[in-house]
Amino acid sequence: MKLKFSKMHGLGNDFMVIDGVRQNVSLSPEQIRRLGHRQLGIGFDQLLLVEPPREAGHDFRYRIFNNDGSEVEQCGNGSRCFVKFVRDAGLTDKSRITVETARGVIAPEYLGDGLARVDMGVPRFAPADLPFLAEAETLTYSLPLAGRACEIGIVSMGNPHAVQRVDDVDSAPVAEIGPLVEGHSWFPQRVN
Repeated sequence: MKLKFSKMHGLGNDFMVIDGVRQNVSLSPEQIRRLGHRQLGIGFDQLLLVEPPREAGHDFRYRIFNNDGSEVEQCGNGSRCFVKFVRDAGLTDKSRITVETARGVIAPEYLGDGLARVDMGVPRFAPADLPFLAEAETLTYSLPLAGRACEIGIVSMGNPHAVQRVDDVDSAPVAEIGPLVEGHSWFPQRVN
């Protein structure tokens, strides 16, 4: 199968963007994993699939897949790339579009000169909204990691995030702690 695609990035997140309006696209999770492989495929953080809307009154449908083949609800950096892509590809000449996502309708806006913005909606902090396995909702949680506790906050803007306050971002042990948090059993569907 041949697919036309574009590579884009927003604030360091890189995307493979596929026009599913003008070409027929049907990818299995395994095919997405192969495409997402950094050495043997295209390589990307997420695949963005542009589709026709399901409901009248919307401009597009937007599906987002992680490079492991799993589908997610939303991506802020991806939505900004999405609106630039549909304009550059000639799929619309609108600056502000309405887009169906797994989380609901968003309205990204292309501002010109490569700039775009999107209102991601109201942040969700309830553990059940991520999901995060916690007995009660608090501001911070003590996550057990490799024999020590890691203090985190949680938030979802359509996809789950664990947030840790650090004194110095450049020396924070992201490469060590990040994978442990991402795959922690308290996040049954993983976390950013």
